[in-house]
Amino acid sequence: MRVTDEAIDRIKQMIVAGELRPGDRLPREADLAARLGLSRNSLREAVKALALIRVLEVRQGDGTFVTSLDPSLLMETMGFVLDLHQDASVLEFFEVRRILEPAAAARAALRMADDDIAALRKMLDELGPEPSVEDLLASDVEFHRVVALGSGNRALASIIDSLRQPTYRARIWRGLTQNDAVARTLAEHRAILDAIEGREPEVARSWATVHIAGVERWIQEAVNLDEDEAPPELRSASGGTVRPIRRATPVEY
Repeated sequence: MRVTDEAIDRIKQMIVAGELRPGDRLPREADLAARLGLSRNSLREAVKALALIRVLEVRQGDGTFVTSLDPSLLMETMGFVLDLHQDASVLEFFEVRRILEPAAAARAALRMADDDIAALRKMLDELGPEPSVEDLLASDVEFHRVVALGSGNRALASIIDSLRQPTYRARIWRGLTQNDAVARTLAEHRAILDAIEGREPEVARSWATVHIAGVERWIQEAVNLDEDEAPPELRSASGGTVRPIRRATPVEY
């Protein structure tokens, strides 16, 4: 494994140094192995590993190429890892969201295009004051996605998007069990958008913090619910399978 790790590091250094750029084809396996002073087996294992994390792409019959290295492509692996985590760590994901999303909202207040702001405003208006939980969650996903993209930082937007799935079921539970969850979510979304539209980055940052922290606080206080007690709407919204949210280590505010 140490030899394979060395091969991975050598290829990475070639990319970082600009010897290999996005879209470039790697030299023939024998030539590259000789150049790097590695065995062909070690090089082959390194290529497989880098292909798994979307740094390289192996095209049968055509060779091995450096991918576009676009942040959204590279973050796919992170999203896969996050999907494997269970509810015991859901608060940790919300804590990361509480760190990143306010920063994205603040940047969006300075960078988001007027057309994107108008589109979000229209989406909230069309949602109405009493949407279903399923419609609210779809709107919530789109709202946070567009705000993150509005930050103008593709890497930040990709990381935030990768955190969506591990916290999705928690937001379903909140929408179905907390009486004012729908109204609060809509009000907080509008407050964030108002701050972005008003080009007030610190106000946008503050409202985004309040928004994420509110869900964290609810999870901390929520009891473990029996799966048999899950409302029918939850089973529908989560694809027919439900697991209760488990308590996690409390987050300090």
